[in-house]
Amino acid sequence: MTVAVVLGLLAANLPGISGWSAGSGRPGLDFAGKHLMRSGIVVLGLKVSVMDVLGLGWPALLLITGVVLAAFAGTYGIGRLFRLPPQVSLLIATGFAICGASAIGAMAAVRRIRQADTVLPIALVTLCGTLAIGVLPLLIGPLGLGPETFGAWTGASVHDVGQVVATAQTAGASALAVAVIVKLTRVLLLAPMVAAAGIHHRIGSDDGGKLPPVVPLFVLGFIAMAALRSSCWLSPEVLGAAAMLQDVLLGMALFGLGSAVRVRHLLRTGTRALLAALASWLLIAALGLAAAVILIPGR
Repeated sequence: MTVAVVLGLLAANLPGISGWSAGSGRPGLDFAGKHLMRSGIVVLGLKVSVMDVLGLGWPALLLITGVVLAAFAGTYGIGRLFRLPPQVSLLIATGFAICGASAIGAMAAVRRIRQADTVLPIALVTLCGTLAIGVLPLLIGPLGLGPETFGAWTGASVHDVGQVVATAQTAGASALAVAVIVKLTRVLLLAPMVAAAGIHHRIGSDDGGKLPPVVPLFVLGFIAMAALRSSCWLSPEVLGAAAMLQDVLLGMALFGLGSAVRVRHLLRTGTRALLAALASWLLIAALGLAAAVILIPGR
């Protein structure tokens, strides 16, 4: 995902190809940034097993929900503290608290935020999630974490599902199993968070009949796919193919989004946004660690 964003930015700013990305290639790139992103969110639902999530128990579900809400509120506050625009702060908070680029795309749709305004939040959430892959495993020894506790920490604090898998597998199969279930609990919160944002937008908007739906159609598709996964009707081969399809769709979408941004525009808020993202990353890591220790004490 990081590479896809970078390649998109290069396509927008390198001499020779920038004319194509701003001209004849623009319709297709815009289609990718909007519709392929939404298709990727629908397919993401096939990773969520409601039965696995409920297997954690209600105390654990409430704790993880509390972490997501605290991370969302804290990250939004940090963004505003660094004087980022409200919409950018909202998208960063959504991506960091729930599930990375997919959550940003869903929130942008329900709040009618321009595609170009999603690129910086997506780049930051992808960068920090990639950073976690290298940093978190180095802290297992100093913090004295067992495999399951480390897995719970990873699932509660790393942004994208793929990044969670890459980070947790360094501590073994037991860490990975816990990490995936905790992470998918956060992913399951995508639909209610987007619905709440849609309701808030309707209450505070004066757009009359131009309001978007409270829950966009593609989020309903995400819910339907999660229900299908939870039915246990799909074979592992189908689920593996769906996971690969999601990566392809999101990769193309992020390339399309990156190709709409000129570096000189990005740099105007890039430094403050990067500092805000790093502060948010530390906040969510601390919240996730506290939750992991509570979930799996002494292990």
